[in-house]
Amino acid sequence: QDKPDLSSTFMLWMLATLYNELPEVGDIEKPKLVFFFDEAHLLFKDASKALLDQIQQVVRLVRSKGVGVFFVTQSPKDIPEDVLAQLGHRVQHALRAFTPDDDKALRAAARTFPKTPFYDVEETLTTLGIGEALVTVLTSRGVPTQPFATRLIPPQSLMSPMDEADFIDRIASSKQVREYAEAVDRESAREMLAARALSAVQARNSEGTVLDMPAYVPPGKAPPQAASRKAGKEPPTRMEQIMKSPVARTVAGAITRGLMGALLGTPRRRSPRRW
Repeated sequence: QDKPDLSSTFMLWMLATLYNELPEVGDIEKPKLVFFFDEAHLLFKDASKALLDQIQQVVRLVRSKGVGVFFVTQSPKDIPEDVLAQLGHRVQHALRAFTPDDDKALRAAARTFPKTPFYDVEETLTTLGIGEALVTVLTSRGVPTQPFATRLIPPQSLMSPMDEADFIDRIASSKQVREYAEAVDRESAREMLAARALSAVQARNSEGTVLDMPAYVPPGKAPPQAASRKAGKEPPTRMEQIMKSPVARTVAGAITRGLMGALLGTPRRRSPRRW
């Protein structure tokens, strides 16, 4: 509230984002979301032509997305005429004309209302009292109604903070509480597999064969059994050392090539003699 420029800019950005992302819903009876731009003259103050065109486009087309927009200001002259022409509902409180400029603004505001044989709009705007307004809205066919001086009824809802007892009752009767108030700790897949493995071990132990559950080994670490086997591994025998020597691998390769050549019928390659 202490930064109306920032608040109006943020709401305008949010309105443009909703316009780009919300689906089309057509002409519905009641909007799903309504924006009230208080102190709207700050929104249009020093605005560029591009910004005014963008606001006019969003205000004109966002209604098909189920979003309503209200500009709240002291005088209709605070809103550009192109934007004002896109607004279907008008709730105009009393206007006072104390100076020539005020009188000019009053006549301009009176001309923006539809003509009516029941009221002198210019005179009615100056005689409205507290809680009274000159109202015109759109009909179901999109045609503005004639303006009527009306007495506004305050909201029938509670305007003060809710007491604690009523708050607790409303929370207790909500659908979210019925579904999420009680915490549910369901059995995970890991717990199911661990229970199944434990039952299998217990079944085998009951038959006379004692089995131990394998211990949990963190990733990257060798099991204790493998580590113990590695630590107690016997040294290789003499034959194993000979078979792993380079000479033995060379002789085995030559024998293998000779056998493959005999089987496939390829001539044996003679190795060069050294003198």
